Amino acid sequence: MTCRRRWLAAPLIALACAGCSLPPVKDAGAPPDQAAIGKGAKEFNDGVKSYEDGEYQSAARQFQAALDRGLNAPGDRAKAHKYLAFISCVSDGERPCRDEFRKAFDADSGFDLAPAEAGHPIWGPVFRSVKSEVAGKPKSK
Repeated sequence: MTCRRRWLAAPLIALACAGCSLPPVKDAGAPPDQAAIGKGAKEFNDGVKSYEDGEYQSAARQFQAALDRGLNAPGDRAKAHKYLAFISCVSDGERPCRDEFRKAFDADSGFDLAPAEAGHPIWGPVFRSVKSEVAGKPKSK
């Protein structure tokens, strides 16, 4: 009798598990359609790669080119300024770093850094200072 129950339970378990399967995930590694993203997307993506590869001067030029060409999404514009702020904080000093963080907030009022980024010893204090300035500023219409 117990053997028979196992044989009856097996198809039911298989059906239950099949109902729990996840839908197929789109290939996250596929590059997005550049035309759909808008102008400056290639330069932005190239800038991220250069930054991640430690090629900061190239990254700065690419991020600036992306901004000059006109990134569509406010979040992308804010990220480009974020990377420029990081580069500026390390190589150009506090004033240019502060200016880039302000531009990031201007591009996207909801801009923020990840906790690890915000805790960085060089740009973290500058970011927190600019964030508190922006938070205290009255919003214009």
